[in-house]
Amino acid sequence: QVQLVESGGGSVQAGGSLRLSCAASGYTFSRYCMGWFRQAPEKEREGVAVVYSYGRTVYADSVKGRFTISQHNAKNTPYLQMNSLKPEDTAMYYCAAAISYDCYSGSLLPSRYNYWGQGTQVTVSS
Repeated sequence: QVQLVESGGGSVQAGGSLRLSCAASGYTFSRYCMGWFRQAPEKEREGVAVVYSYGRTVYADSVKGRFTISQHNAKNTPYLQMNSLKPEDTAMYYCAAAISYDCYSGSLLPSRYNYWGQGTQVTVSS
């Protein structure tokens, strides 16, 4: 059974940093993309950052220059380093995995992803 478990969320002041991790297990197939998404109350889930199986990364405009996605391939663990956090970054953050190369197009769209974690809360105070 595929499992994605996020960790590393918390509460920080604006300008602070957090590092999110996603432990993935139960895979018997290729993962074409792994991504981080977020959802604030009463808002739709949005893509934050994605890493393709061959290493390319994609970021939402709102986090470019502040967030960095990376992947420890041996441990199937994608990380999200978040710096210069802003109150508008407050949301539940989810890790997701796509098992089709369809994710290479529109990789920040939640509909491209097949498996999701339960989420980790990030709260940024001003």
